[in-house]
Amino acid sequence: MSIELVVFDMAGTTVRDKNSVGLAFQNAMNSYGYSIAIENINPIMGYEKPVAIRMMLDKHEPDKTKITDQLIDSIHTEFVESMITFYETSDEIVPLPNVEETFGMLREAGVKIALDTGFSRNIADVIIRRLGWEDKIDYMVASDEVENGRPFPDMIEKIKSALDIKSSDVVAKVGDTEVDINEGINSGCKYVIGITTGAFTREALLPYKPTHIIDNISEVIAIISADVKTVTE
Repeated sequence: MSIELVVFDMAGTTVRDKNSVGLAFQNAMNSYGYSIAIENINPIMGYEKPVAIRMMLDKHEPDKTKITDQLIDSIHTEFVESMITFYETSDEIVPLPNVEETFGMLREAGVKIALDTGFSRNIADVIIRRLGWEDKIDYMVASDEVENGRPFPDMIEKIKSALDIKSSDVVAKVGDTEVDINEGINSGCKYVIGITTGAFTREALLPYKPTHIIDNISEVIAIISADVKTVTE
């Protein structure tokens, strides 16, 4: 395989999410007086969560003087506490179908596996521990460990540096949201693969011009193993 590294998103891409992330975000916003429909929240869940909070406040708070760093931090803290409790206690924390098998096939082929996420590190660590993935991946980076979260390429660049990957020409990015796609494009990844197991449908992913759109993560193997026709050709 010419690909040396595959960077996967977490919730909705490798980890099953029955909208628990969106609902926790909605509840955190609601606790501070902002009632927002879930269909307006789900499309932004790939963003770094403080950024997503600011985006929602910009739309729903007419008095812009109230949109302070302190308010954003308070809402984010509520969200983080809710997510940590959920991921520490829920029986619903499971891999999506064929994820671990795909990890195994990539490992056998000598391809490195990394995760990046719009979560903060404390949430991501709980997920990795609950799934027992400490030895199944080579690296993980969370949005609060870089200067700029998705769609900026900072997380992929941090992964490349840590794993001694010299060029994005040997990197594939896989994710279920707009910002996953734009992160991969902004980093110059050879393959930018949208997946329909999370927040976005195939039709919703198409405008962002991923190289491929898949319905099952096992399809990553065929894409990086052969010269597969892209969706944009």
